[in-house]
Amino acid sequence: MRQLTKPLWWLYCAYAFLLFVIGMFCVLPFVAVYSLQNETTGGDRIYKVCRYWDSAWLKLIGIRYAHIYESMPDPRKRYVFVSNHISYLDIPMILQAVRRNGLRILGKAEMTRVPFFGFIYGRAVVLVDRTTAKGRSRSVRELKSMLAIDRSVFIFPEGTFNETGHPLKSFYDGAFRLAIETRTPIQPILFVDTFDRLHYSSLFSLRPGITRAIFLPEVGVQGMTLADLAVLKQRVFSLMEEGLIRYRVSWVQPA
Repeated sequence: MRQLTKPLWWLYCAYAFLLFVIGMFCVLPFVAVYSLQNETTGGDRIYKVCRYWDSAWLKLIGIRYAHIYESMPDPRKRYVFVSNHISYLDIPMILQAVRRNGLRILGKAEMTRVPFFGFIYGRAVVLVDRTTAKGRSRSVRELKSMLAIDRSVFIFPEGTFNETGHPLKSFYDGAFRLAIETRTPIQPILFVDTFDRLHYSSLFSLRPGITRAIFLPEVGVQGMTLADLAVLKQRVFSLMEEGLIRYRVSWVQPA
């Protein structure tokens, strides 16, 4: 049975990739025009057009998304959104999970090297080059400027894919330092199915099905100082780890 279905699986992956490329070239002119506008208005419009592209692509390849609210975020508040990172599909899921205008996502600078896609990516996210102190400092300043004008930001505190076999890998300090310094609450989200839809090891592991975004209770930072950074980071880590275990995510290896 496996051998019979394998050709169909490869055909499905090729179909999904083709649709992605077609969508990319459809939004490319819009991104080019919006990138000429001021950073606030143009950035908001780029995020919006990318969300339309993303939504159409997911529907056409048979990936359905669902939101589960253990706690409902306040639409009037800005947040530092954080989530686990286990799949390339996490990025498309951000656009569906956080459907507010004005979101800015922190992303790796090296992705801008990808032809055509890199052009869109570089104008849709706040780029971070973790290899230099200057690059890290620049991205923090840009994130702070977005929060200052009531935009929310999205950060993967693990930094890269979790390949440990545990619910989460260790967190960087950045998201929690930013939250404390700007007095912005943290909104944790869990992506519990993206690993099953698209394994991080291969773009040809794509599978149709449902992907859920779980909104956990927000974590406030009122009254905290940088001396509380480790406490805040551990609080969010424990909340997310417990949630991933509770939803029985498939990448956790038995002890």
